[in-house]
Amino acid sequence: MAIAAAAVIVPLGVLFFLSGLVVNFIQAVCFVLLRPLSKNTYRRVNEVVAELLWLELVWLIDWWAGVKIQLYTDSETFKLMGKEHALLIPNHRSDIDWLVGWVLAQRSGCLGSSLAVMKNSSKLLPVIGWSMWFSEYLFLERSWAKDESTLKLGFQRLRDFPLPFWLALFVEGTRFTQAKLLAAQEYATSTGMPVPRNVLIPRTKGFVTAVSHMRSFVPAIYDVTVAIPKTLPAPTMLRLFKGQSSMVHVHIKRHLMKDLPETDDAVAQWCRDVFVAKDKLLDKHIADNSFDEQLQDTDRPLKSLLVVISWASLLIFGAYKFFQTSSLLSSWKGLTFSAIGLAIVTFLMQILIQFSQSEQSTPAKVVPSNPENGGEYSVTQQDKQCEKRGRGDSARFRHINFCFVLDAMEYYPIFCAKHASKLSTTGAEGEDVEMTLSDAEGWWVLQSCFL
Repeated sequence: MAIAAAAVIVPLGVLFFLSGLVVNFIQAVCFVLLRPLSKNTYRRVNEVVAELLWLELVWLIDWWAGVKIQLYTDSETFKLMGKEHALLIPNHRSDIDWLVGWVLAQRSGCLGSSLAVMKNSSKLLPVIGWSMWFSEYLFLERSWAKDESTLKLGFQRLRDFPLPFWLALFVEGTRFTQAKLLAAQEYATSTGMPVPRNVLIPRTKGFVTAVSHMRSFVPAIYDVTVAIPKTLPAPTMLRLFKGQSSMVHVHIKRHLMKDLPETDDAVAQWCRDVFVAKDKLLDKHIADNSFDEQLQDTDRPLKSLLVVISWASLLIFGAYKFFQTSSLLSSWKGLTFSAIGLAIVTFLMQILIQFSQSEQSTPAKVVPSNPENGGEYSVTQQDKQCEKRGRGDSARFRHINFCFVLDAMEYYPIFCAKHASKLSTTGAEGEDVEMTLSDAEGWWVLQSCFL
């Protein structure tokens, strides 16, 4: 982290983590003492408490960085936003899609009751991950054998939720990158599916489960399409902390849950069709740099600014009183403890920023099939082997895809055996497939674990 960036990020991190620990403590007390007595009362209290933390991140995008979020939807949908239960199926275009959703939820009045299906490691993030766990987010292991029951129980628990909620389900399974798009395109070509240009092929099993269990009490599905104007840089957490502005366009199309087909296969196909339409919508956005739907007025509310000012004032006053009555900064021991504290905050902020970056899942290296090599098997080495075997560019492309699949754990969960002699993969539809590395040299690894 650059020194100039750290000079901005560390003070914001101190504010975020100290206030977050206060929020987490209140959530924990309510979870232990209040939830056993009344689950709905706990949920109403937690909705207010969680907002006190999440509004700091809304402030970050709304006021600190000044990112403009433009909402395109029809008037009827706009009026219903925040007043009904809804299942959201957005494309996963940028590093901060979840934060854009929080901004829209806050402007719709349901930030504290916004939920999402996330990977299991998210709940381990200090402060923010813990607050999500207390707020009943759903966390998945990326293994259908384990996640099926988690999803079913999680969806059923929402049946008696006392407040209008939004549940975001990223059916693409991962953030969009060019490497993942190339993999999706070759898979679509090999199976006769429509070839995507701006989205990834959706994983439908979780969506089918959501519809099956929530059809009776969730009236609507929001088809959310996120796009970045082509003339502007994509917003990232690091850019937000640096105060660098951008713009995000969001298109929402409301579907009635009762209009969805009844069978699981038909619901899965409906989801795929929605993403085909979403792909065409993004084509048009690229051409026009805008969506055709009506642009709604969503001015940034003052609430997040007031919350941040209140937290900052409270913590500054508390720090002043603490240092006034203690000798922490007057001894080398106290200075050392203070420096360690700032270092921990810097480290945690770095984790938060890196956790949000899609670049982490770009192609890297693959484990060798021959353990005698004793080293990592790079793309360059694979290319040389392809050339020696005379299989041309197509084979090289497949090798690169395989390297990407193995490295991008969050998209294609593949786990190597002890000596990398075999791969065990859990596909998006839940199949367990075992193959040798020689099998994986071709496209079959993607066919096994993509859909």
